[in-house]
Amino acid sequence: MTKADLIENVSERVGFSKKEAADMVEAVFDILKEKLEGQESVKISGFGNFIVRQKSIRKGRNPQTGNEIKISARRVVTFKTSQVLRNALNK
Repeated sequence: MTKADLIENVSERVGFSKKEAADMVEAVFDILKEKLEGQESVKISGFGNFIVRQKSIRKGRNPQTGNEIKISARRVVTFKTSQVLRNALNK
């Protein structure tokens, strides 16, 4: 599903124009981005949790040459499904 598909679904289900639905979807994504950039976790009940984790520097290997390289420290976002979503997926 793409963002355009999501906007289309919101428009159809809620009865808003595509412009209004696009504004709502963009607003939700902006809020999610803002909170994750601030290193806050985002919990959506019945769906799951988005968690920002810090990964430390580690050794890696260039797959083409086999040379060892250093992978820099960085923040990553992980997603863990809620029990409700997990049960729905595994019916």
